[in-house]
Amino acid sequence: MDKKTVGLSSSFKGNTEPKSFVKNPIKGTKFTIAISSAKGGVGKSTFAMNFAIALKSIGLKVGILDADIYGPSLPKMMSVNEKPKSEDGKSMTPVNQYGVQCMSIGFLVDTDTPMIWRGPMVTSAIKTFTQKVLWNDLDFIVVDMPPGTGDTQLTFAQEIKVDGVIIVSTPQEIALADVRRGINMFNKLKVPILGLVDNMSFFESENGKKHNIFGEGGVEKLAIDFKKKFLGKIPISIDLRIAADNGKPLMEENSEHKISKIFLEMAKKVKESFL
Repeated sequence: MDKKTVGLSSSFKGNTEPKSFVKNPIKGTKFTIAISSAKGGVGKSTFAMNFAIALKSIGLKVGILDADIYGPSLPKMMSVNEKPKSEDGKSMTPVNQYGVQCMSIGFLVDTDTPMIWRGPMVTSAIKTFTQKVLWNDLDFIVVDMPPGTGDTQLTFAQEIKVDGVIIVSTPQEIALADVRRGINMFNKLKVPILGLVDNMSFFESENGKKHNIFGEGGVEKLAIDFKKKFLGKIPISIDLRIAADNGKPLMEENSEHKISKIFLEMAKKVKESFL
């Protein structure tokens, strides 16, 4: 019997190749920045909320779009308990919180309601948030993406003008394996990668000693290997976690905190890439 190699057929591979799409900007915004992680549980949403407020803190008009349909975090992390208004029954006005314009599927459903949706419904929701929300004269809209490389990522990459993506990861190899796939996806889809962030990089004990719980240097090495910018390290911080759980991001609660200063430096680096 002849030996055969198991793999994808050439016709299937052809269908997975990137195609040309018309990419439209989000109305009412100048620049769109996606925050991606590829791997879940690495602190991407906490980063997104604090990063958006850091941009606001340096004088920019900012919005946050929570694009994680299955697991929206914005309502809790930004302490938003109201529904967006609609004057005409077709478009929605984003909710303003802490000086940031906000939108999330979590504003439209009860907290404990599971989103049992197939891909086309997710895509439709994303198009609603990007086409029918009345974003008002924003310099930046920060998009908190779901983990992975699925329907939401493809919708943004193929149909929406994304000006750059920031990839957040912990330094452990199990997370970096997914980051590699994420980088390759954005490269294939021609979405600029603004840089990589090493989140939960280390824990610093009271005596000043640093403990590299998830490993050390993995994200920075990956940035070098793929020739991408390394935006910096964010240590594990109980203050950051408590602020998120309390619905007021640390950047808003205490802009002088050492973690907040890290977010501010990253925001300044990103601003320099655009303005």
